[in-house]
Amino acid sequence: MTQSKAGQIVWHDLFTSDRACSMAFYQHVANWTYEIERATDFAWGGGEKDFVLALSGDEAGAGLAETPPEQENGWIAYVEVPDVDVAVKRVGTLGGEIAQEPFEVPGVGRNALVRDPLGALVGISLSRHNFPVPRQQFGPEVYVNNGNEFPQAFYAKLFGWQLSPQRDSECVALLGRSGDLVAIQHVATWQSGSNAAWVPCIKVASVPDACRAAETQGARPASVDMNETGQVHNPILCDPDGAPFAFGIE
Repeated sequence: MTQSKAGQIVWHDLFTSDRACSMAFYQHVANWTYEIERATDFAWGGGEKDFVLALSGDEAGAGLAETPPEQENGWIAYVEVPDVDVAVKRVGTLGGEIAQEPFEVPGVGRNALVRDPLGALVGISLSRHNFPVPRQQFGPEVYVNNGNEFPQAFYAKLFGWQLSPQRDSECVALLGRSGDLVAIQHVATWQSGSNAAWVPCIKVASVPDACRAAETQGARPASVDMNETGQVHNPILCDPDGAPFAFGIE
């Protein structure tokens, strides 16, 4: 890990029950290409398995894998920390829960999965590769919940994130250690009874065009957010496999 990566979202995994369908969907709506790597000791279940790298141009910022038995379909964002094991030990004292104890990803680094006090799943990562932070493939992550509540202390203590003092009626910016924008707390109409969630923001040339393309490929609205003029603002969609995602401008 380099110091510049600390507190940054450095990777995304998509767990899907139909990887070929998910690959075709994101290729169509986000113009992604793919590379297949053969893992000799696969992180999710062991053994030899294929792992799909999703690329935007020459940038690899995500992986697609068949959903492991202990997981649910959906996207997971990984935040870089100096020491995964130390970070995980702090989770319980901050009101969160450990979803997956720290584990090695051969040739990649060390990861863990945790849930924040509102139930949102997030990955913790220590990179041992040369991939840069994927800024051309993903925009700031989006946090959604039923209401305006956000576990600020959890993310401040774990990753050094702070809420921006500047706010509007639709979202609040979350700033990293150096004051850069890493995520957005989004005021959204979220699924009733659902946990809070982190939603990836996939960069596209045109959000309206991408939304239309996604809907023709089987995506459906997960929430609709209205701005003061009554127009839809940054809608959150679910892909054909049910994984929530959003679009942002390249």
